[in-house]
Amino acid sequence: MANSTIESNPILDRLPKHLRQFIKPQDYNDYSAINQAVWRYAMRKNIDYLSEVAHSSYLEGLKKTGISVDSIPNMYGMNRILKEIGWAAVAVDGFIPPNAFMEFQAYNVLVIASDIRQIDHIEYTPAPDIIHEGAGHAPIIANPEYAEYLRRFGEIGCKAISSAKDYELYEAVRYLSIIKEAPNTLQDKIDAAEKAVEDLQNDMGEPSEMALIRNLHWWTVEYGLIGTVENPKIYGAGLLSSIGESKWCMTDEVKKLPYNINSTFQNFDITKPQPQLFVTPDFAFLSQVLESFANTMALRTGGVQAVNKIIASKAIGTVELTTGLQISGVFTNSIETNGKVAYLQTTGETALSYKNKELVGHGTINHPDGFGTALGKLKGINLAIEDMSPRDLRAYDIYEGELVTFEFEGGVIVKGEIITGTRNLQGKILLISFRNCTVTHGDTILFKPEWGQYDMAVGKMVDSGYSGPADLNSFNLITHEISSQTIKTKKTPERIELELLYEQVREYRNKQTASASISNILDCLKTNHPNDWLLAVELYELSVKFNKTDLAKATLDYLEILKGKRPDVSHLIADGIKIADADLVLN
Repeated sequence: MANSTIESNPILDRLPKHLRQFIKPQDYNDYSAINQAVWRYAMRKNIDYLSEVAHSSYLEGLKKTGISVDSIPNMYGMNRILKEIGWAAVAVDGFIPPNAFMEFQAYNVLVIASDIRQIDHIEYTPAPDIIHEGAGHAPIIANPEYAEYLRRFGEIGCKAISSAKDYELYEAVRYLSIIKEAPNTLQDKIDAAEKAVEDLQNDMGEPSEMALIRNLHWWTVEYGLIGTVENPKIYGAGLLSSIGESKWCMTDEVKKLPYNINSTFQNFDITKPQPQLFVTPDFAFLSQVLESFANTMALRTGGVQAVNKIIASKAIGTVELTTGLQISGVFTNSIETNGKVAYLQTTGETALSYKNKELVGHGTINHPDGFGTALGKLKGINLAIEDMSPRDLRAYDIYEGELVTFEFEGGVIVKGEIITGTRNLQGKILLISFRNCTVTHGDTILFKPEWGQYDMAVGKMVDSGYSGPADLNSFNLITHEISSQTIKTKKTPERIELELLYEQVREYRNKQTASASISNILDCLKTNHPNDWLLAVELYELSVKFNKTDLAKATLDYLEILKGKRPDVSHLIADGIKIADADLVLN
């Protein structure tokens, strides 16, 4: 069934517009019979092996989420079933920016790269694909404790502040994953892309919050083990979807370490198998570590550190003051005195909000060229402006129509005529607006009267800082441009013929009929496609299943020849034969 439009549901309907820009339709007709065979082999091999080593939630989750062994999942069918456990899924094109990926999780939405790996990368691919996302992530979220961890991780993770270099690295990794998965990419091109990623990784400087929380995500959601160091089980999607690494990770060659907050500082290389993995005792412990990390984030610490992180990000961020006033924009400068923020400055479009809702008259239209404000207490006055009652404000001449001079403890001086104040519902003052205002710090002029009305935020200090705007509607966030798209190669006549053979075998399995006898398919395979091994494995499985003894022997003999010709896939062929023979015993 073709699907060229995105079918919505109540969970997807909650997604904000800026996340919808990453969603693409899943055109199910784009999957070839070879793609279906790759999915089927990976799933059969996974289930055969993972039934022994995966967390019990995995096999149970496959049933609950409607993941079929025989067919690539249809996103729309998945959504109908995922809705029962409070989740949904959307298709995207490969990697998307980390903040967006995590924000989808916060809305209980799985992001699924709808492409599928090439047969040459059947064991592992660095590119996100539907095997990794659909067969790896989806089943485990049927476990309520883990699903809540994933949602909470998204909620916290999307607030993590990135550095400017994080985005460079994201683009470089995305490009590398695309060309490594694309057929016929020259090795020189791959080597150059790998070097670019390596050079960036070696020159990242102090790791950002996003870099650190991505480490936690990698060592849990992607490559996590659960249980004990001596007897771990797999729950990470990267391992569940990699038929090579899921086996290798259980050997003594991979070091198993207890999972804790220190895992935050263990970096990873997405292009290589992991030399060590971390084991959590249970899913609840994951949430404990996440909360410990969140306590180190600007989101919770605030202060000078939060402001410096947002400035370094060179992207839209939000600073929340002790009054609850939120300033969103690209922060470019701050003045610090005695370890406290004395002045804040944004450049370009800025919006002011309270409780994530833009204040009337203080959107980007009103502040198109930046916003600056003094912070802290007034010099010589013990009571902060935000804590003053109406009577206190009058006593200190902080009143409409008064000409005042505010000298702050941090050395900033604000001099002008008060026009009005903006208060919250509880009567707490959030903003004071001035006309004919001059703002200085020493010899530096921060604001001149000719620049217009000066709006001063009220706040003792910075209480919180995080990535993105407070009110998602304040800014145009529909700006994502994909620098590199997944590569679709033109099919050769040989490839088209091979796909037709796979299609005939698939029809035979589904309906026990085909346009050509499966014996003829084997002859064509030997003559015209001597390097293809997966279709021969499928033929062997069918000949065994339907008791075609002569064909089974002929196919098995051919597979033995192929094992000698192609030692790189001999273990895959052997596993395919083993699973087919096991099916016969079971039946």
